[in-house]
Amino acid sequence: MKKTPAGSMTQSLEDYIETIYVLIKDGKEALVRDVARNLDVKMPSVVKAIHELKKLELVTQEPYSPILLTEKGERLACSVLNRHTLLRSFLMKLGVSRKIADKDACMMEHILSAETLDKIRRFTGTPDVKAQLKKMKTPAKKTQKKDETKKKGERQ
Repeated sequence: MKKTPAGSMTQSLEDYIETIYVLIKDGKEALVRDVARNLDVKMPSVVKAIHELKKLELVTQEPYSPILLTEKGERLACSVLNRHTLLRSFLMKLGVSRKIADKDACMMEHILSAETLDKIRRFTGTPDVKAQLKKMKTPAKKTQKKDETKKKGERQ
């Protein structure tokens, strides 16, 4: 299995987590059969991948229930999807058809270095998603801590 530049995830596992993320963001439940259908794989393959993603603490799932992303899993999935979207957009700007650009972006998203992706992002004028996520995450954490402190005070 080929590892991604980050090293800990295989290309295949990144495809699984991206698919789960897209299903959830589209307002659907991420069920094993839906992931299998979207990736054109057999359900036992999805079950095996989910087991691996659970070990990495990226997803949770009870038997016969939807697959849920952990906070860590959602961050990773968002990053994979954003790499895909950036590359598809870049290829389409070069005149590649959407269908081919989507297919090629799916292969490229796993192998390009962070430096190359950053240069493409700058060239296309696309905002840095990681910086946006950090900005979004910081206030949420502060709010969550304030809420927890408030609840502790109410209990006492």
